[in-house]
Amino acid sequence: MFRFATFFCLTFLLLSSGVHAFDNAQMRDIFIKAERQLWKTNSSSYINLYNQLHYYPLQPYLDQRRLMTRMRLSSAKDIDQFLTKYEGSPLDLPLRKKWLEYLVKRNRQTLFLEFFKPTSDVDLTCHFYQYQLNSGVDESKVLTHIANLWVVGKSQPKSCDPLFARWQKAGLRTQKHVWQRLVKAADGGKHTLIPYITSLMPKNQQYLGRLWHKVRRDPAYITKLSRFPTKSAKETEIFVYGIKRLIWRDPDRALATLKKAQSVFTITEAQEQQIALKFSLALASKKHDEAKTWLARVNDSNLTSNIVQWKIADLLREQDWKLIKQELSVFPKDQQSKYQWQYWYGRSLFETGEEAAGQKILKSLAEQRHYYGFLAASYLQLPMNLQNNPLIITDEEKQALFQNSAGKRAFEFFHLGRFYHARKEWNFWLTTLNDRQKLVAAKLANELGWYDRAIFALSKVGYLDDVDLRFPLAFNQQITAYADQHKIQPAWAFAITRRESSFMSDAYSSVGAKGLMQIMPGTAKQLTRKKKLSNKYLFNSENNIRLGTKYLRNLLDRHDGNQILATAAYNAGPYRVKKWLAANDSLPADIWIETIPYKETREYVKSVLAYQQIYQQKVGQPTQLFEQLHQMNITR
Repeated sequence: MFRFATFFCLTFLLLSSGVHAFDNAQMRDIFIKAERQLWKTNSSSYINLYNQLHYYPLQPYLDQRRLMTRMRLSSAKDIDQFLTKYEGSPLDLPLRKKWLEYLVKRNRQTLFLEFFKPTSDVDLTCHFYQYQLNSGVDESKVLTHIANLWVVGKSQPKSCDPLFARWQKAGLRTQKHVWQRLVKAADGGKHTLIPYITSLMPKNQQYLGRLWHKVRRDPAYITKLSRFPTKSAKETEIFVYGIKRLIWRDPDRALATLKKAQSVFTITEAQEQQIALKFSLALASKKHDEAKTWLARVNDSNLTSNIVQWKIADLLREQDWKLIKQELSVFPKDQQSKYQWQYWYGRSLFETGEEAAGQKILKSLAEQRHYYGFLAASYLQLPMNLQNNPLIITDEEKQALFQNSAGKRAFEFFHLGRFYHARKEWNFWLTTLNDRQKLVAAKLANELGWYDRAIFALSKVGYLDDVDLRFPLAFNQQITAYADQHKIQPAWAFAITRRESSFMSDAYSSVGAKGLMQIMPGTAKQLTRKKKLSNKYLFNSENNIRLGTKYLRNLLDRHDGNQILATAAYNAGPYRVKKWLAANDSLPADIWIETIPYKETREYVKSVLAYQQIYQQKVGQPTQLFEQLHQMNITR
């Protein structure tokens, strides 16, 4: 009912801002019917449907599809007018790309140059430069751009080959370029490209390419230093690359190899710091005996958050509060100012008898709506401060915002359930707005139930104090019902969903997790006992929430009701959590969380706890989550 009322208000805004009246449900139906007839745009049926959509925001997509479907040279003027009108919008690129590819096939070079815009498409870019040369543009103005296309760690389209040949013939390809491309291919690029690049090197240096290739395939190849005959700067670069990879695979072997290498290679100070950074992180995460030694070798100027984390993590495991206080007091100011280290410094002051100083630091920190702010407040037995400062948006601001056609297209795609296209239009729309207008857009998105766009827009602007917009009770009915069914706290389910997807129902991760609660297909099959599940099934909010809350219940049972361990397992998997538990004796819960080996899981658990605290207050649960955390020990 709320969503219907909100949409009615939005329709009123659209009408009052000069848009002709239309029944949105009816117009959407007409639009979908017109889409189905795009293959016969000259028919009276299609024309009738099209003419009914003159004031419908998505009508330009019919024009775009028509121009893309029936592409011909005689359409140049229509395409030019369309691309000029919608330049830079999501309507632009698909049509422009297809049109440029069409012009390439027909060798219409002059027309191609007229329509080309800078793009990340390498094939089109190479055609653009080649056509410039063909049209008589000074060679020196074109060939200066070619190095950036050639010095990459992968193969480029064949359309670039004539350019590369001309660039080489002009004497512009140097051995420095060859070496740079070799390094890019070896260090993270396509290793299959290495033999070709090696062939471009002088005969007496081609062994370096073969050496790169072997070290890329197996970093343990560096352990025989005789494979580096000259110990030159380039050989040293290859060795440093290999040793930084070997430390993660075989720490003891890497340490022994480096000890021998230091007497024969000339390793620069910069390379020493690169090695120190990799060694310290690898050894600390593996709890190696040499970790402290390597952490101490990292210069203050290179004290990243990860390095500081591991410097303090060992001390926290040992609860060496005196040394924790000493270390934190000499860290660079930019590190000391972070909430994380303010909390642990304040705690170290308490633990070493400086309670007044510790109270001052933690009391100030307790004012923050943050994991460490909540920890500090709980430690001092102070109330949590949500610092809620809701946005005040006027109806006039909302009306003014809807003058922009991109916003109308974004919301209309959203109501059609075409979230991918809706986000593309939304993202383009936001590039045309100032910060205040972005906040208005966030408010409107929230009111329409497009929660993820509201959350991301607030973050983009940096306005983080409207708690209701940033932590909505999205999908309230389903989350509450299934949380109750599986006997878990609704606030926990809300927090997990907020952290996993920001309530984006079609969220899809790089590892294959899907939907609101980012369910892995394998997990879903186990929970449903089905051999096959479609993407549509997992993207359905009802199904996803049911499975996600059921999985949370399973993890809670598996970890004897310990919600912190269940949360960590939801992110990293129960087997990793079991491994982490086996590596430690009993630790206070806040210290155990701080020493989780995986940064992603460590930050995930902190976020979920902070979000859950906020949601507990929103749903009226009196439980003081962080008080329980302070009283808890994590044991094997």
